Amino acid sequence: MTELEAEPAVAAELFGDRIDLARRFTRALAQHGEERGLIGPLEPPRLWTRHILNSVVAAPLFSGRVGDVGSGAGLPGLVLAIARPDVRWVLIEPMERRCVWLNEQVDALGLENVEVVRARSEDWAEGAVLDQVTARAVSAFRTLIPLTAPLVRDGGELILLKGSNAPKEISAAEKQIRKFKLTHVRVELVGDGVISEPTRVLRATVSR
Repeated sequence: MTELEAEPAVAAELFGDRIDLARRFTRALAQHGEERGLIGPLEPPRLWTRHILNSVVAAPLFSGRVGDVGSGAGLPGLVLAIARPDVRWVLIEPMERRCVWLNEQVDALGLENVEVVRARSEDWAEGAVLDQVTARAVSAFRTLIPLTAPLVRDGGELILLKGSNAPKEISAAEKQIRKFKLTHVRVELVGDGVISEPTRVLRATVSR
């Protein structure tokens, strides 16, 4: 196993009294993530800064019942569920082996606010019922809109964790933004001055 990055001091501030759960999840991901096809071999030495802290700084933005599309290793869904036990999380993941991992972690960490659904987002059966949907850097915004917006209730929100190209992704997605009636589309920087590389969040309201 590649050695896990030392825990940054700010982690305890961001997770508060939930820091022990965050440590346990991060250790488990570092120990088993590569062999189970969840993370690449280069990730353990930067797991805290690049993945865990990058996800948790967005935690204050969420409320209600939130879907994480393509949850994979649990980034950001499990990290956010650890930080926000008051929010109900639905981790939507099509691959069976990843769902097994997610359920193992939910049980090991005692996360009572998490539901794992094995499905592609296109096959989500409940309709437009979620208060918010998140995803982390999995696809371009124009590709993500049809995978996420149909799951969100009228007046609900997309909160997508993106990379540095996020502003360009908005202009490239104009057709999908109109088609799915998204409003207040913008990029916000979270964690600026708190973590070394702040997180870009692409936010949009779904107006049916």
